[in-house]
Amino acid sequence: MGHRKKHAPKRGSLAYLPRGRAARQTGRIRFWPEVEEGPVLLGFAGYKAGMTYVFVVEQKPRSPNYGKEVVYPATVVDVPAMIVCAVKAYSRDGNGLKTFTEAWADSLPSDFERIKGLPKEPKPEEQFRKMEKNLAEIAEFRVLGATQPRLTSVPKKKPDVMEIKIGGGTMEEQLDYAKKLLGKNVAVEQVFKEGQFVDAISVTKGKGWQGPVKRWGVRILQHKANKTKRGIGALGPWKPPRVRYTVPRAGQMGYHQRTEFNKRILKIGENGEEVTPEGGFLRYGLVKSTYIMLRGSISGPTKRLIRLRYPARPPTEFRESPPQITYISLKSPQGA
Repeated sequence: MGHRKKHAPKRGSLAYLPRGRAARQTGRIRFWPEVEEGPVLLGFAGYKAGMTYVFVVEQKPRSPNYGKEVVYPATVVDVPAMIVCAVKAYSRDGNGLKTFTEAWADSLPSDFERIKGLPKEPKPEEQFRKMEKNLAEIAEFRVLGATQPRLTSVPKKKPDVMEIKIGGGTMEEQLDYAKKLLGKNVAVEQVFKEGQFVDAISVTKGKGWQGPVKRWGVRILQHKANKTKRGIGALGPWKPPRVRYTVPRAGQMGYHQRTEFNKRILKIGENGEEVTPEGGFLRYGLVKSTYIMLRGSISGPTKRLIRLRYPARPPTEFRESPPQITYISLKSPQGA
């Protein structure tokens, strides 16, 4: 039989250029949405454990499967409580946000000694008084939240520290809310609820240096090609006399920061045994503490830090009630 022509577009979108390595493994959030409810943290973080599948009763009224059981793929994220180690106040000028002051907690766990640059003599009361006196100059409040990897199956001790904005309410309410959080543990139930949509920000799985066939999906040349089969036929036209950025070239593939919008929270639980398959998740192990289950897949390998945020562009129609889960697969992924 002859070769059948394959009708498909070139793999790889030019919307994601440049494809360089992410600056750091902790995803950077450049936008925080506005919320109507009272002061609340707009984000949280955890570590990716793995995937399973669940049976859920379909809630969409116009769906042909309405009221019936449907199968959803689901990702489990290990989310132990985060520690609020500092509160930061920002002022705004013509160049954007500028740090006004920050208040650090008096006592932090011993694992924070692994982090460089912590203040040796924090005086939070003085900094909070400074914030209260200059409240008119402050544009927004953020907290520095730290994960607790010791409570997970991730083999690390050093906490991951990140900024999380406080949204909703007045500036006075946000300051009071920040005072109550400083030095305390914050659980994921205080931030998100079941059935809600969130955005997942993470760094994808790194694949190293790859050629144009794997990286861009270009066609493999015939075996009589002059130099190589797994390359491109031409670098571009004579004019303009340069190589354009649109030409598929070899380079870094993977380890890029990506944001996945509107991942629905199927379940939040405190007992990790409810979702840990027999023999544990591959390359992760047991979920020991609080977990959050999201519908579908999220970018990144297991053990990768996943930042969750209130949705930047939430869907216009969705059910507020939490989904009704009838079955969670606990089958071993490797037949253990």
